Amino acid sequence: MENPQKDPQWERSVLEKIATDGLIEQRRRRRWGIFFKLLGFIYLGVMLAFLIDWGDSAERLGDGKKHSALVQLNGVIQAKGDASAERIISSLQSAFDDKGTQGVILRINSPGGSPVQSGIINDEIGRLRALHPNTPLYVVIEDVCASGGYYVAAGADKIFVDKASIVGSIGVLMDGFGFTGTMEKLGVERRLLTAGENKGFLDPFSPQDAQQKAHAKLMLADIHQQFIDVVRKGRGKRLKETPEMFSGLMWTGAKSIELGLADGFGTVDSVAREIIKAEDVRDYTVKQNLAEKFARQFGANMSESMANAFTRMTLR
Repeated sequence: MENPQKDPQWERSVLEKIATDGLIEQRRRRRWGIFFKLLGFIYLGVMLAFLIDWGDSAERLGDGKKHSALVQLNGVIQAKGDASAERIISSLQSAFDDKGTQGVILRINSPGGSPVQSGIINDEIGRLRALHPNTPLYVVIEDVCASGGYYVAAGADKIFVDKASIVGSIGVLMDGFGFTGTMEKLGVERRLLTAGENKGFLDPFSPQDAQQKAHAKLMLADIHQQFIDVVRKGRGKRLKETPEMFSGLMWTGAKSIELGLADGFGTVDSVAREIIKAEDVRDYTVKQNLAEKFARQFGANMSESMANAFTRMTLR
């Protein structure tokens, strides 16, 4: 029998088969490559759709038609973020300045945050209300409005809640860490040089100093009193003070109405429809752009977070 390995026709067929299989594999890889690239573009498109703010357009906001203006304060009140004084104030100014605005609704979902940022927003609310006396400002509390959030809310004409909302926490805290015991166990020596005996105030790697602790409490008491004064001024005779009211406790929305911390039950839609009498609700909230969101997501604020890791003062 003839040896197939010496048959040139057989060798040609084998080579053709190998070449054909190679082309088929190459085409298959190309198709899968196109598929995964398309899949990547779809994923990117979905992510961009989530990141882009599809809110009211500038043309709609400035058309002069009667409406209720909405500003949203969500999350921790801090200098960098959606709930910064800069963003909230810019949003409120735009809402009040629109000639079609019949009333402004500030929707709050916040556990609190910076007393400085909260105070700046509250001061601006007072200025805008005086500048636009015929445009009321109402706060609608949804899930939580605690501490710095309530500091802001106290400046409104009226506050509306859900019966299960969490309201209050009128107090100030300063928290941090002490590592002296851990350092001793590890055999680590702290070497701190200062010019000024209190320059190492509340240093987490040094034993707590009694005089510095007393001074910190005085600062907290001063800021706490500022908070109390803002609440008393904003709520006036509606406030039914109790010994616990300014202790940092929180209450349900239903209880907050009894205490005079809120005025009634309501949502954004019900306030727009029944109180302001303008059902068309338009959102004036200034949002972070894509670049800011990506920077925030990937840790552009890491240095600030590290700086605040040991000691921070918040209204919460």
